Amino acid sequence: MRCPASTQPGRCRWRRLPSLLLACSLAGAANAATPDATRTRAYIDHAWSTLTRSQDDCASLVDTKVASHPVLYVPAGQPVPPKVTEVGKRCGVDVRPLPRTVTQLGDIDATQLPQQGLLYLPHPYVVPGGFFNEMYGWDSYFIVLGLVADHRTELAKAMVDNALYEVANYGGVLNANRTYYLSRSQPPFLTAMMAEVLDDPASFPNAEARRAWLADAYPLAVRNYEIWTRPEHRAGDTGLARYYDLGSGPVLEAKDSEYYKGVIRWLRAHPSEDPGYLIKASEHPSDAEAAKLKDSSCDVRASHVCEGAWLDGYRLTADYYHGDRAMRESGFDTNAHFGPFGGSTHHYADVSLNSLLYRYERDLHDFALQLGKAGDAERWTKAAEARKAAMDKYLWRPELGMYRDYDFVAGKPSPYPYVTTFYPLWAGAASKEQADGVRQSLPVFERKGGLSMDNRPAGVQWGAPFGWAPTNWLAVSGLDAYGFHDDARRIAGKFMATVDQGLADDGTIREKYNMVLGNAEVKVSAGYSENVIGFGWTNGVYLKLLEIQQQTAAKPAAPIHTK
Repeated sequence: MRCPASTQPGRCRWRRLPSLLLACSLAGAANAATPDATRTRAYIDHAWSTLTRSQDDCASLVDTKVASHPVLYVPAGQPVPPKVTEVGKRCGVDVRPLPRTVTQLGDIDATQLPQQGLLYLPHPYVVPGGFFNEMYGWDSYFIVLGLVADHRTELAKAMVDNALYEVANYGGVLNANRTYYLSRSQPPFLTAMMAEVLDDPASFPNAEARRAWLADAYPLAVRNYEIWTRPEHRAGDTGLARYYDLGSGPVLEAKDSEYYKGVIRWLRAHPSEDPGYLIKASEHPSDAEAAKLKDSSCDVRASHVCEGAWLDGYRLTADYYHGDRAMRESGFDTNAHFGPFGGSTHHYADVSLNSLLYRYERDLHDFALQLGKAGDAERWTKAAEARKAAMDKYLWRPELGMYRDYDFVAGKPSPYPYVTTFYPLWAGAASKEQADGVRQSLPVFERKGGLSMDNRPAGVQWGAPFGWAPTNWLAVSGLDAYGFHDDARRIAGKFMATVDQGLADDGTIREKYNMVLGNAEVKVSAGYSENVIGFGWTNGVYLKLLEIQQQTAAKPAAPIHTK
């Protein structure tokens, strides 16, 4: 079975039978559309087991998108664990070493591998759900939040250990553990994941074991941080970071050219909104033209997806493909905020990324102090202070009371609001005055079902009227941290009610929701159209929002501070 033409290729995966069984088994419990939080809680309890994968399980090793024999890659230069050899034989999976040792992202060009495959991870992990059958980068943070909240500490720690294993052996926390993701990471939540495990007393038998684990994990967390300070990830001379995939051309996980042809079709129909993503080219270029297209667009001789990405005499520029890849690293695939189809993502110093990195630097400071590394702690303090100063200079808009993404190529801020304006509150990067301003922007995003991504409906899934568990949680957590307890409790209640309603309607928990309607009715016209069942990060965030409601019930509301 092929992904539908409308499928977003950056996250195209295949359904697995357990997820379908989960939906079917619980659908019968939702005969009437009456929201019931108890039923939602029961679904989540059951879902953790349904969504857990182990590479001892044969079904977890197969990628049905790849027609050839399944392959499991292990790190180069290391002995293959006996259990992996046994699993390979039992499951009919080829176990192969990667062609070279990986020290950083981009060391291996996945296009040169004889076959794409799964990357080995030593511990069990929770997948998002539906056709997302790998351990994903930023999904894992919100899943870990839920596992810790649900006292499933062993599995939470296993997921953090897997993320650290990716850094040690694959160059960083990857988009997901597939070879075609060896060129990009995802939003950097590694230290926040570590902190969740370190702060849970059940994670370690004693203080000595906790300190030993942190001593091993800390240098890997530093190595993962260095991804974002490489030249490719620098947002010009702003002192801030950007998203950037180290590959070029169409993403390797795209099975055909339909998504990219859809981008061309839309740009042709809306020429005034084309930022310059289109170039004239032949459908069947000569060798001379193909050589030029390798630099100006993509390699038509090496990629059948590139070859087929032609419509009405046009192809997409190389810069568009870089933006498309960066969009997928950002996790916001697909959006209309960073240019049509997110095609200019790599031109922006992003509020979300730099907020996460500020929090990452503060976490590294705290870890360094715990390990007695005073010099390191001072380094991280200075890094965080420098980033906050740059965020205040380029991202903070005092006249709007918002943080806005900054287009460092054009030298101007984004004219559009985005829900990531709340990220600096979660990260602790906002002053009290800035937090007051951001709080007053709530009406821009707040709807019946929670916080929408923005206020510009464009038919893309990371835009209005849709909302997501991660962005709702980060906003709620940030508001609560700055004393806006009533706002945090209200929004938490709205999003939880939306999840409850969706479950009452069809017996499932979904990947994303309609904030205007307060349910799971999502119709996406640009990107992949399915609203996937599972769903790992929604499950985790629901449990954290429940905590917020319980913990803030007795807290006084913060007064509104006018600017």
